[in-house]
Amino acid sequence: MAVAIQVLSLFAPAVWADIADRLALFNILAIQGEWYRMFTVTLLHASLTHILFNMYALYLLGPGIEMRVGRARYGLLFLAAAGAGSALAIVLGSPGDVGVGASGGVFGLFGVWAVSAFNQRNTRRGRAQFNAILFNLAINAAIPLFIPRVSWQAHLGGFLAGLAFGWIFLNVRGKGSERIHIAPVSYTHLRAHETSSMISYAVFCLKRGGGGGG
Repeated sequence: MAVAIQVLSLFAPAVWADIADRLALFNILAIQGEWYRMFTVTLLHASLTHILFNMYALYLLGPGIEMRVGRARYGLLFLAAAGAGSALAIVLGSPGDVGVGASGGVFGLFGVWAVSAFNQRNTRRGRAQFNAILFNLAINAAIPLFIPRVSWQAHLGGFLAGLAFGWIFLNVRGKGSERIHIAPVSYTHLRAHETSSMISYAVFCLKRGGGGGG
């Protein structure tokens, strides 16, 4: 659906603008009760490049998690992380901020991988995975210093939610079930020397008119 909405921005910009007014994260409107915007913001992107990078980030980060935790829990993780990113964008941002993008959800996936990598840091692959994640996180932390329209609040909120979900997946078990363990081999195609700048821009969330975003 996000792709279809973005296509409208190219061929029917007036329609896209109307949809954006209805779905984007207007902080003031979310505060006033339109909480659904904290999640619908993931359907909107600032440009074709923005959505393509986000989709590629999902392609890299998502399948390994979905395969291990199942489609339902994967969807819950993404939505919860997106909501957490939006919440932090509202709390730490300005009431006048307007955000678009799915970066909170994407950073949630990043958080799950970080927990899995840390848990396996004593293995060769685990260390390589953890170092790659730290490298990319350092770059992403520095990006707002050079690109002021990036919503670091949404990134941080999503990432923290991902850390929480990652811990739950690894430590909380149902009756008779095993701990969910994401094998590092699923992450071998995501290496620091290949993706440092790509991931940094893949998960960014552009804002219109100030801080905050989803």
